[in-house]
Amino acid sequence: NKVESDTITFNAAISACEKCGEWRKALGLVAMMAQRNMRPNAISFNSTINACEKGSRWDKALEVFRLMLESQVELDTITFSSAISACEWEKALRLLNVMAQKKVRPNAIVINSAISACAKEGEWEKALQIF
Repeated sequence: NKVESDTITFNAAISACEKCGEWRKALGLVAMMAQRNMRPNAISFNSTINACEKGSRWDKALEVFRLMLESQVELDTITFSSAISACEWEKALRLLNVMAQKKVRPNAIVINSAISACAKEGEWEKALQIF
């Protein structure tokens, strides 16, 4: 017996990919949702961004972020935290600006993600400016 796939089952599969850092498979599942005329939701996109981050693919994480923008799925602090965690410091700071433009208020997790992005690359002065 084959179970009919829905957004919940796709999200469970994407989440499994995220936990294992299987960013390619997560991207493939989001694409498969589109092929089946299913709309990925915030969970679908956020989990895929996290999978890309775990796979050290900030470029793919930003592609998913852009796709999320185009899909008009509501961006939240989880989205920004995930995308910022995946990025190098300059892109992380740009995402903080996008966050302000979208009127999404950063929480401690978002701020810590941005500080960590700066710290990873030795940009401690930029990290201090985030405060």
